[in-house]
Amino acid sequence: MLAKRIIPCLDVRDGRVVKGTNFQGLRDMADPVELARFYNDSGADELVFYDITASAEGRGLFTDILRRVASEIFIPLTVGGGIRGLEDFDRVLKCGADKVSVNSGAIADPSIIAAAAKRYGDQCVVLSMDVKRVDGQFRLFAKGGREDTGIDAMEWAVRGAGDGAGEIVLNSIDTDGVKTGFDLEMLDQLAARVKVPIIASGGAGNKEHFAELFTHRGVDAGLAASIFHTKQVDIKELKQYLRGKGVEMRL
Repeated sequence: MLAKRIIPCLDVRDGRVVKGTNFQGLRDMADPVELARFYNDSGADELVFYDITASAEGRGLFTDILRRVASEIFIPLTVGGGIRGLEDFDRVLKCGADKVSVNSGAIADPSIIAAAAKRYGDQCVVLSMDVKRVDGQFRLFAKGGREDTGIDAMEWAVRGAGDGAGEIVLNSIDTDGVKTGFDLEMLDQLAARVKVPIIASGGAGNKEHFAELFTHRGVDAGLAASIFHTKQVDIKELKQYLRGKGVEMRL
C-alpha cells in the first residue's frame, strides 16, 4: 500500500503567504521562506507553492522567492501560478521545482498538458482544478477562482489525465478555508472518473477530517494551508494519529 501524503500549501501574493475563505478575503499569514523551512523540518511529505495572482494579473511567477524557498527544503516542491507554456515549465523547474501545477494556462491552451508530459514526463505535470457547484454541476473556474469557465470539471479532469497529467489537485471553492471537512462528494465523483493520484484541497479543519478523507478510495494526499500555518494542527502529530487509525504514513 502506498503511503498517503500530507501537503501544506503556500498561497503567495506580493511575496507573502496569504489565506482566505472560499477564495475571498485574503489576509497576510507569513514569510514564505520561513514557512517553507518550517514545513521541511516538521514532517511534510511535499510542499506546494502557488503564486495566486500571476494568472489573473497576466504575468510570470515570482522566481526570486521561489528560488529562496526551493533552497530551503529537501522535500518535493510543486509550483503553480502563471504557467502558460513550456517556457514557464522550464523556468520554474530551473528554480528548483520538482513538479509544475497548471490551471488557468491549461484552460487557455489545453495542449500544454500533453506537450509538457512529453517533454518532462507525466510525473512532472500536475493538473490543478478550482471547482465550484453551479446549477447542480461541478464547474471549473479559472484565474484563481474568479472566472466561471462553463466547463464540466469532471470531464475536464478526464481529458487532462488522458493528455498526460500525472496527478490532479482538486481545490473545492465551496469548502476552501471553511474548516468543516474536505469536499468528499466532489472527490468521490472525481475518483470514479480518473485513475491518476488525487490530492484533496479545501476544507481541512482538524485531524479527524484527514482520517475521514483517507477512507475514500482514490485520494492519495490531503493538502491544507491555514490549519498548518497557524499550528492548529501539527503535521508530525497528524501523521502519528493517522498511522494509529491504520492509514499508511511516512513518519
